[in-house]
Amino acid sequence: MKIQESAENYLETILVISKRKPQVRSIDIANELSFSKPSVSVAMKNLRLNGYINVNQEGYITLTESGLAIAEKIYERHELLSTWLIKLGVAPETASEDACRMEHVISTESFLAIKQHTQSMAEKHKKEI
Repeated sequence: MKIQESAENYLETILVISKRKPQVRSIDIANELSFSKPSVSVAMKNLRLNGYINVNQEGYITLTESGLAIAEKIYERHELLSTWLIKLGVAPETASEDACRMEHVISTESFLAIKQHTQSMAEKHKKEI
């Protein structure tokens, strides 16, 4: 099932915050993305209704299995694409911004080809050292 880019961004953001903090709240997401609290609240409701997140009584947000799978896919794409762009000579901030856009539209085939290429180049570099 294809979900909207904004939903992918929210799921990725929840994952990123959860790597830094033991618990994630809507305010954390709003602060991370510089979005209004009402906008994040609407998004969290939609993600919860679609089965991508759970929200407990205290308002803490966790990813469901399907939400985590999407978040991890987008996060992996972001990390690999931004690292790849930086290695090509792109400024880190620009690389991160471009990777954020690319991660949502790149096909699985193209992403896997870039991933395989970067891994083979890294292995080749290790052998040369």
